[in-house]
Amino acid sequence: MAPEAQTGKQPTPALLFDTFNAYQRTQAVKTGIDLEVFTAIAEGKTTANAIAERCGASERGTRILCDFLTIIGFLIKENGNYGLTPDSAMFLDKRSPAYMGTVTEFILSPHIIDNFDHLTEAVKKGGTAGETEALAPEHPMWVRFARAMAPMMAMPSQLVAKLADPNADKKLKILDIAAGHGLYGLAFARQNPQAEITAVDWPNVLEVAKENAEAAGVSDRYQTKPGSAFDVDYGTGYDIVLLTNFLHHFDKETCEMLLRKVHASLADGGRAVTLEFVPNDDRVTPPQAAGFSMMMLGVTPSGDAYTFAEIEQMFRNAGFARSELHDLPPTIQRVVISQK
Repeated sequence: MAPEAQTGKQPTPALLFDTFNAYQRTQAVKTGIDLEVFTAIAEGKTTANAIAERCGASERGTRILCDFLTIIGFLIKENGNYGLTPDSAMFLDKRSPAYMGTVTEFILSPHIIDNFDHLTEAVKKGGTAGETEALAPEHPMWVRFARAMAPMMAMPSQLVAKLADPNADKKLKILDIAAGHGLYGLAFARQNPQAEITAVDWPNVLEVAKENAEAAGVSDRYQTKPGSAFDVDYGTGYDIVLLTNFLHHFDKETCEMLLRKVHASLADGGRAVTLEFVPNDDRVTPPQAAGFSMMMLGVTPSGDAYTFAEIEQMFRNAGFARSELHDLPPTIQRVVISQK
């Protein structure tokens, strides 16, 4: 039976057309951020002329851009006036504490984008075919990541800390692996005055984490161990080890090797707290978590977005007793807490 007979719908090229042109969506949102269109509208500049004047752009170009941003769901338009959607007001107005415009500096950087010019080769190969070696020691892209992605991590870091340390009333020794900006460890330190953090990452990246620790006023409880997470001597006796957005870079065997090291660093009764994009077993839902596998195919040799069953098995193989999966609304990620 033909597909159209099964669905009752005639085939249409609309999805194909939209997908071929999807790069325009990306660049339109980036342009809106670069020109501060969303901030201008939040300030009360709601006509194409007023927005254009505020942003230093042509009225024609601004009108076409704002109409397109309306079509793709980032603006609303009524009687010739533009307004922000709730999402745009929250994440794209520079005055918002949740502003995420800086994220484009990493996600849309050549280090990331250029790899997808070689996606056909990556699919054939089963791993990145681009020239950027993201996992190379001290790659400068991770400093950019630490600075650009911090706004996106502010809310989930606080949610993870509340989930893993809800009472915040006990002394905690915490190891933050591949700490990056340091916000996950710092969230524990800020809510619990008895939490002491040790951060592991490349030396150039840890400079960003130390800046953030100073700004948070917790430098006296924040120390660093520079180097590769696979080579650094962690020490022992940790109550919590944080693995945030790290395991997805590697294949299962490499993850298990790291997790055995994590297991050895934990005190009796200690926990590993893992934040990841965790798809359902069907590997196509939810779309944001499942789709992250494509990002890993494009930019890493063997990384993936692992299901909970896969993560649970990796931790079990590394010696952990049990693992629990927790949703982390309203984020698109999940947390796995694994008990030693």
